Amino acid sequence: MIINNENRKIKEIQGKSYIYDIIRKKYILLTSEEIVRQNFLDYLILEKKYSKNLIKLESAIKYNALDKRSDILVYDSEGRPFLLVECKAASVSLSQSTIEQASRYNLTVQARYLCITNGQKTFCFELIAHKKSYQQLKAIPDIN
Repeated sequence: MIINNENRKIKEIQGKSYIYDIIRKKYILLTSEEIVRQNFLDYLILEKKYSKNLIKLESAIKYNALDKRSDILVYDSEGRPFLLVECKAASVSLSQSTIEQASRYNLTVQARYLCITNGQKTFCFELIAHKKSYQQLKAIPDIN
């Protein structure tokens, strides 16, 4: 299990590893998917300079009367959904079904950008609302 940020707090509880989540402000079970989520959070905050105050994790999403949760949801400075991120474990290959899952979530959220990552590969898309489609980007956008 690799966590890129050396400042992350990890502790053992009853033989299981937990990581301190700086957004949720509590220790979270360190699963393969959580490693990807925490590393991507570090990237957004440390490299892209996204504000921690504009990031929500595991936000509730209602889709076709089903309760779902987004992995990472970033808001812009106006409080509008900016970037929706779907994280998968490194062992999970990113596929068309992963993109479709994230885009279904975004039907409700309506974030301008959509990202899928497994920590090995990351794909980012911009919502072209008037065409009801997505355009793949070469990089994750800067936030305003």
